[in-house]
Amino acid sequence: MIKRTLIIILDSVGCGELPDAGDYGDEGSNTLSNTAKAVGGLNLPNLEAMGLGNIEEIKGVQSRLEPKANFGKCSAVSPGKDSTTGHWELMGLQLRSEFPLFPDGFPKEVIDEFSSRTGRGVIGNRVASGTEIIAELGEEHIDSGDLIVYTSADSVFQIAAHDGVVSLDDLYRYCLIARDILKGNKAVGRVIARPFTGSKGDFKRTEWRKDFSLKPFGKTVLDYAIDGGTSVYAIGKIAELFSDQGITTGIHTGSNMEGIDQIISHLKSYKEGIIFANLVDFDMLWGHRNNAEEYAMGLCETDSRIPEITASLGRDDLLIFSADHGCDPTTESTDHSREYVPLLVYGKGIKKGIDLGTRKTFSDVGKTIADAMSFEADVEGESFWPEIS
Repeated sequence: MIKRTLIIILDSVGCGELPDAGDYGDEGSNTLSNTAKAVGGLNLPNLEAMGLGNIEEIKGVQSRLEPKANFGKCSAVSPGKDSTTGHWELMGLQLRSEFPLFPDGFPKEVIDEFSSRTGRGVIGNRVASGTEIIAELGEEHIDSGDLIVYTSADSVFQIAAHDGVVSLDDLYRYCLIARDILKGNKAVGRVIARPFTGSKGDFKRTEWRKDFSLKPFGKTVLDYAIDGGTSVYAIGKIAELFSDQGITTGIHTGSNMEGIDQIISHLKSYKEGIIFANLVDFDMLWGHRNNAEEYAMGLCETDSRIPEITASLGRDDLLIFSADHGCDPTTESTDHSREYVPLLVYGKGIKKGIDLGTRKTFSDVGKTIADAMSFEADVEGESFWPEIS
């Protein structure tokens, strides 16, 4: 039996368009392969050794005859392509309908109530790139104190505020107000705090972004784990995406490398349980900004630390790498992309080199974790544990 599972989500590291990608305007998206082509090839020796090149053709990443891990990719069955949807489906909770989108901005009644309850005006209220709208409206925000509100192709209500104008505590409070307002057919997947600093021409978002997700509408694998006496340790934005439901403890991180530091620290501290980590820089810093070069560098930097992670694993441990959606930095769009996600499954006490194929749903990941750790979880998905144990 597996006593400890480590799940590392490489946020937005998709591996090819899903069959319905055209419905989302994402034809041709392939975050991994297109990024590799854009930079002349990726050097990812540790992920290559695990079998990443066996999943998809990636320039610079070879397929291996005897990979150290089991490999495959997962299809999404939930509609949409946002982080909440992807993470919930990974843990066995599938959406039947997409979270509401607001391509024309939020309705007047929403903005009016938000402004009334916060005591601040609102500027923006449209689909926008976060860095661009801050550059455009940041000075007006500083002068007026009005909050910058914007959305994207995802189901999000984002609030940007300068840390010299609005305190972090107040910004988070404003997000909770928005979360309370956005109900029913206006229940966006996430309200996101976007604090920034600096001056005109040099505004920068800080690391204190925070997501206020809807609470899961049903139980996930994480809930069932806790019901069965298994602790769940969340690193990065995991606790926020599940609105703290099914989480024993959660810790905020400011970067991929800080996330990996926390992963290694948790592996040293906790000998049993689920460690669930999200490395968000791929998405937040590079995917949304169409920066293929930095995206590639981030992949290489993360790859270089895999030996530290695997050295901390015992024979009763399971390591899973996957993603929640794509965010191809080489396409015209700066939004998430509807893609397959990679699946690498490693353990010193399990089989290796098994081709897990194309899984029908992300939920196979969660179902497998429950199976491997021997607790009951009445969720969607099909376990591949019998194939690798």
